[in-house]
Amino acid sequence: MDIVFAPWRLEYILKDKSAEECIFCKAFALEPSLDNLVVYRDERMAVMLNRYPYTNGHLLVVPKPHVDSLTGLDKATRSAASEVIAYCELVLRKVYEPHGINAGLNLGRAAGAGILDHVHWHILPRWTGDTNFATVCSDLRVIPEDLPTVFNRLRQEFPSKIE
Repeated sequence: MDIVFAPWRLEYILKDKSAEECIFCKAFALEPSLDNLVVYRDERMAVMLNRYPYTNGHLLVVPKPHVDSLTGLDKATRSAASEVIAYCELVLRKVYEPHGINAGLNLGRAAGAGILDHVHWHILPRWTGDTNFATVCSDLRVIPEDLPTVFNRLRQEFPSKIE
């Protein structure tokens, strides 16, 4: 059996998350930076890197209101989310030249939501054949680019305001 070490995950696993402030709400309190992985933010929406990505360039689009469903957002915020998601598609196509894009959200634990109480979308580039032997045989995913490199590549592609 092969053993893969991911020591950076231990801090997250052991951390008491019950008293922790929502990471998405914190994205609106601090300036965008590598520390918080926020590559874009305006008054309604933030775009940040997924700290535990499925692939390079895995983005999260986060509305400011701390709600757990689409129906908890007003129409203007849902519309703003759509525009930001479309812009993320453009950025990912430019920077990574993927063969496709996955875009979606998970509402509730049964749907796969890792953060249950703050709705957010996942936008990630995909390539034909990006599921390789490690994923198929070992339930392991190999990400060839580190988060600081991804952050620097994507941050420069976002304007101060997405219209």
